[in-house]
Amino acid sequence: MLKKYNWAILGCGWIAEIFASDLRTLDNAVLYAAASRNIDKAKRFAKDFGFQKAFGSYEEMLQDENVDIVYIASPHSFHYKHTIMSLKYKKAVMCEKAFAINSKEVKKMIKTSKQEHTFLMEAFWTRLVPTFQRVLSIIESKELGDLKMVQSDFMFHAPFDERSRLYDLNLGGGALLDIGIYPVFTALQTLGNPENIVANVIKSPTGSDQHIDIIFEYNEDRRAYLRAGFMNDAPNFSIFHFEKGTVQISREMNCPILIKTEEGIQELKEDDGAGFGYYFEASHVMECLDKGYIESPILTNQFSLNLIQTLDEIREKINVVYPNHD
Repeated sequence: MLKKYNWAILGCGWIAEIFASDLRTLDNAVLYAAASRNIDKAKRFAKDFGFQKAFGSYEEMLQDENVDIVYIASPHSFHYKHTIMSLKYKKAVMCEKAFAINSKEVKKMIKTSKQEHTFLMEAFWTRLVPTFQRVLSIIESKELGDLKMVQSDFMFHAPFDERSRLYDLNLGGGALLDIGIYPVFTALQTLGNPENIVANVIKSPTGSDQHIDIIFEYNEDRRAYLRAGFMNDAPNFSIFHFEKGTVQISREMNCPILIKTEEGIQELKEDDGAGFGYYFEASHVMECLDKGYIESPILTNQFSLNLIQTLDEIREKINVVYPNHD
């Protein structure tokens, strides 16, 4: 019989709603507590998704001895504070991406996890969905030869609003940390850390990055071309160029993998499930806890540190600074 874990949600925004809708499909996940700074919002969230308790204080929720795992879904600028607080209460933590605002904060989060001997993982659901795992297996098998180039986009239209989280630098706003992190993640997972980074930006009136174009340069003429922004909509594909063909995946769930070679186009289908894909990361966290791990062997804390250091370097090149963090 699977051991059951009591889950708590810290921050009851839209991303927490998506996660909670997937979490309730897992037999070993108990929807135990939800917390918001607004108790009425927490109560509505708990009622809508079937959580047993609602709290109007994050710390009050963390003081509940029955909480096993905390999913941190607050804005980027609060991830560091909320992760440290949760770990000090000995709660296993899965924190939404971006893990924190910068590498200085991530290093302290990892250090605290080790000091408290308590689990910590960045919530990067895309790494664990079957479609992306199939891409990684194609790369590893070299059935199409060596991977030479990656193209990855994530764009949607979001009209400028200085009050929006997407544009507010005080909340870690900007395309890079919000959605550009996905293309950067894709390149790091498939090509590794680049030798050189080139970045160009279009800034919003608040000084946040509204659109960004990034090139990762590697030895042996390998490249990654990455784009993210709020200025326009886009198909949002990732295309992997090999010596003997290309592989294309969509950012949408349950879309076919398109493999193009000299022999034609082949469609592969992986079962990414009926939800949003977040149950894969939740299930993985509980598997890690079953084994007594304090970090994931798949989404390691070292990878998360490499990722945020890469994002730091990109931000330095485009001169985006977050007040009270950098």
